Amino acid sequence: MKRILLFLLLFTSTLTGLKAQSDQDQIKAVLNNFIEGTSFNYPDKVLGAFYPNTPMFLYNRADTVLIMSSERYASLYGRKQPGTRNARYAKVLAIDIERDIASAKIETLMPNWDQRFIDLVLLKKIDGIWKIISKAATAEPIPKTYAEMTANPAKEVIMSGLNRPWSMVFLSADEALIAEKDGELLRVNLKTKSRQAITGLPGDVARKIKIDSSKHAWGVFPPSAHGSMQSYNAGWFQVLTDPDFANNGYIYLSYAAENSEHASTTKVIRGKLTENRLSEVQTLFVAAPYSHGLFHYGGGMIFGPDGKLYITVGERNLFEHLNPVPPLSQDLTDKRGKIIRINPDGSIPEDNPDFGPDAIKGLYATGIRAAQGLAIDPLTGKIWFSEHGTIQGDELNILQSGGNYGWPHVTSGGYRSKDYNPPVIPGTEFTDPIHFWTHTVAPTGLTFYRGREFPHWAGNLIVPGLSRGSLWRMVIEEDQVVSAEELFINDRIRLRKAAMSPDGQLYLLTDEENGRLIRVVNQQ
Repeated sequence: MKRILLFLLLFTSTLTGLKAQSDQDQIKAVLNNFIEGTSFNYPDKVLGAFYPNTPMFLYNRADTVLIMSSERYASLYGRKQPGTRNARYAKVLAIDIERDIASAKIETLMPNWDQRFIDLVLLKKIDGIWKIISKAATAEPIPKTYAEMTANPAKEVIMSGLNRPWSMVFLSADEALIAEKDGELLRVNLKTKSRQAITGLPGDVARKIKIDSSKHAWGVFPPSAHGSMQSYNAGWFQVLTDPDFANNGYIYLSYAAENSEHASTTKVIRGKLTENRLSEVQTLFVAAPYSHGLFHYGGGMIFGPDGKLYITVGERNLFEHLNPVPPLSQDLTDKRGKIIRINPDGSIPEDNPDFGPDAIKGLYATGIRAAQGLAIDPLTGKIWFSEHGTIQGDELNILQSGGNYGWPHVTSGGYRSKDYNPPVIPGTEFTDPIHFWTHTVAPTGLTFYRGREFPHWAGNLIVPGLSRGSLWRMVIEEDQVVSAEELFINDRIRLRKAAMSPDGQLYLLTDEENGRLIRVVNQQ
């Protein structure tokens, strides 16, 4: 009898624990909706976190109390385009639950205001659903010991043994997908260090080859500074999750696709990820024609604040004189050397720029040589992209509808083909770069910093590079680079990608056969 009673007590305790955990999860979801809505201007998410007509007692700089309804408060976040990042970085500090009521504390840092806000919210469970029923806020200057904290960035290796990783996308703070250029599409756990290859991928991926450029009959490969055998790009490139991934399970993948004649081009697919398998694979875009030469595919992708998918396609030429007239990146009937904009299902948006009846479908911008990295400015919602030059000429650009970025007519660097002088089409207008380097950087997968570990980096553009293994922190003001800091100058390694995790951690992928996933930490 005592054993049965003990079992019932343990069983009841377990049910109570599961119920409390369920309440905890529900409350976290409500608070995360509030944080996401206020951080990215989604008024519906903000309003959905509150019980109707919830009173708000807000901080006021004039030492008065500002009172408004939750409806009025939510409407404040409808002034900007949805998805546009505000300069605020919030996290839940504490949750305390008592039966059907709860309290929570949220900290929000706003570096542009030099303010630290604390929200105290009261929640009530009504008809089985948790909602915020009251909110009060206060603020103080960010403590000097925090705001003036010097940045002492250091590298912490999280994972090694990756096969030239090209990109990553986070499924959660602890789990991510990593696309290996020379390997697999991996699902990795950053805590347990486990990795699992995703199955169900297309079989037409082109793999890198080594070419003896001193003997190759085509004569289009440059001599190597380290011998005549060289490897050229191929394999898997960018992996993305759908903006509605939690509901539809779609992921997107760009890669070098190969045909039966061993020619290749840039291809984009999507499929549904279920555990570690991809199904319902669809081809969304193929940058035909297929051609020989394993270089300058582009392959960068990003979902814009408008929900559209942007794709970079490289020119595919190594030497400028191999261009026809007009050059590939200026030919509106050719997909190479362009930026493409499509809907998530591959259809063409009706509001794409009009390049004329003969232009390729989905064309958004022209004059691209070899762009890979794409990132959204969290303050403006504008898309920045990196561009590889030839002899110097590496650039940062802001993407504009219908923009022509000049290649090969205009470059901040030089040409590999001596005396190359392409004829310019009359009336053509070019878009100037926002920034260019006077030495070779080979910028790759960039990101905007939005973490807490380096508070003064908020909103800075982080740009990794392949050449010399450089890593740059660019300070952006009013769409201009006002200063640039090169990091880790005594510890350079070829870098392919910089990415921010959902909890604000900065990660880097190294471009090595024994590639590494690195977290950048502030070593105080």
